[in-house]
Order: sequence, then C-alpha cells, then structure tokens
Amino acid sequence: MSSSRLEVTSITAPAAAPGSTLPAKFGRPVALLSRCVAYLQVAPLVAVLLAFLLVPIATILVVSFWDYDQYRLVPGFVWSNYAELLASPVTLSTYLSSIKFAALTWFFTLVIGFTVAYFLAFHVASTKWQMTLFLLCTIPFWTSNVIRMISWIPFLGRNGIMNTVLQRLHVVDHPLEFLLFSNFSVILAFVHLYTLFMVVPIFNSMMRIDRRLIEAAVDCGASGVQVLREVVVPLAKPGIAIGSIFVVTLVMGDFVTVRLMSGGQSASVGLVIANEMSLLQYPAAAANSIVLLAVVLLAVAAMIRLVDIRKEL
Repeated sequence: MSSSRLEVTSITAPAAAPGSTLPAKFGRPVALLSRCVAYLQVAPLVAVLLAFLLVPIATILVVSFWDYDQYRLVPGFVWSNYAELLASPVTLSTYLSSIKFAALTWFFTLVIGFTVAYFLAFHVASTKWQMTLFLLCTIPFWTSNVIRMISWIPFLGRNGIMNTVLQRLHVVDHPLEFLLFSNFSVILAFVHLYTLFMVVPIFNSMMRIDRRLIEAAVDCGASGVQVLREVVVPLAKPGIAIGSIFVVTLVMGDFVTVRLMSGGQSASVGLVIANEMSLLQYPAAAANSIVLLAVVLLAVAAMIRLVDIRKEL
C-alpha cells in the first residue's frame, strides 16, 4: 500500500506556484498580443500626425519644386525657386532679422519667465496662492493675439499715454518716435505674447525640484546665488529648453506681429512668405517655408542636444 502511494506521488507533477511565469509556448503569443495592443493605442495619434502634419509638409515640399508664372502654377520639378531664394541677398537679411527677433525675444522672455517661475515656486508657500497667481498670468491669453497687440498702439503712439506722461514729467521735450512702428515695438509685443510659454515649463521643472537638495546646499554653506547657480538652474534646464523651443519656433514663423507693430518697416521670413502668397507665388512661398522649417529644426536639434528634455516629459 505504501509503495503504491510512493509511485503516485512520484508521477504526479507539482502544482504551479501563484505568480509563476507562463510556459515558453504561451510567452510568445502573449508578447505579440501586448505589442499589437500597444500599436493600436498609438495608431490614432499616428493617423492624426499623418493627416495634419506630415501630409501638409509633404505637399508644401512638392509644390516648392513647381514652376509658376503670373497666371498659373506649372507642375514639374525645377530648382529655380530654391536657386533664386538662396542666391538673393534679401533672403539673408530677412533671416538675420528673424533670428535677431527670436534671439532678443528669447532672452527677455527667459529672464522674465525664470524670475516669475522662481517666485511662484520658491517664494509662494501656499499651493492655493501658487495656482491663483499662475492663473493670473494666463488672463491675457483670454483675448486674441491681435487685440493684445493693438492695445499697445494707443499706449506707445506719438500722442499716446507713454509719450504724454514723459512730456508732462519733463523727462523728454518731444515725443519718442521709436516706441511705435519700430523694432522696439515688435520685440515688446513678442515678449508680451510669448512670455507665458517660458513661464509654464520652467515653473513645472522647479516644482519637481526636491527641496531637500536646497536645504542640503544651504547646510553646506552655499549662498543664495550659489544655490541658484548650482542647484536650481541645472535642474530647471529641461523646462528652459522646452520654453526656448516654444518661443523660438513661434517667433520665427510669426508675421502678423511684425506687420502690425513695425508698420511695415521691419522684415521677417514669415512676412515674406505671406507677401509671396498674396501675390500667388505659391511655389516660391513653399520653397521659403521649407528653408525656414530646416532652420527651425536645426535650432531645435541644437537645443535638444544641449539639454535632455526627456526628464521633463
């Protein structure tokens, strides 16, 4: 009787423990199924990107090689649009003007955005007040960009509020002409429009900083400037990079601000493209758009190489 029990015990396989892995023959189908589910989850986003991003860019690229005259577009494959664009001295001047606007706007928005984000993150103790003050920063975005730009005209005009106040205080004897319809007004409008795009990612980065790191730096004898330079700024670099990408790309492609605030006295790549489209020179405008896209992508690639923005995502 005992020997039969021993035989049964030796033949019966032990039960699988809870949580054990599946046999090898089931592992591959499960992995394939999970991969298919992941692809299905990504498919809507890929479809949207194809329909609204890649297809339009591909269309612009194709049209940039077409020919045209005063009355029609001629489908074909010609290099004349790029040759005329790259050989023209106007192209260099407009791109330098756009880069100048982007650089100055980036600098001022970075200074203002970093200061505001630092104040909200480290000097406002209550989360309630942090959110309240942050929402106050978004109030200008409740109106159109054009309305916000036009609102500067009565303030900066020759007989506007600014010149009137300066004259009554005897700071100046005559109205300041550079306040409106100049590069100064263009930069001012850009900073007004796009500072929030710098505040948001930097504030997000600063809120993720472990406060114990700052306390440790203070305990080690670091001053406020040293804490800012050695702890806060390095840890806020991903947010700075994301904000810089937003600001640079928006300024490089903007043409409405330059047209309204400069009074037609300043040039930008976006404004040139808009003028070419108004003259029905679509292949030339498409070629200019492709070159602008390449320049912006190079700038974004340089920012990504300098800072690992994946830490922010």
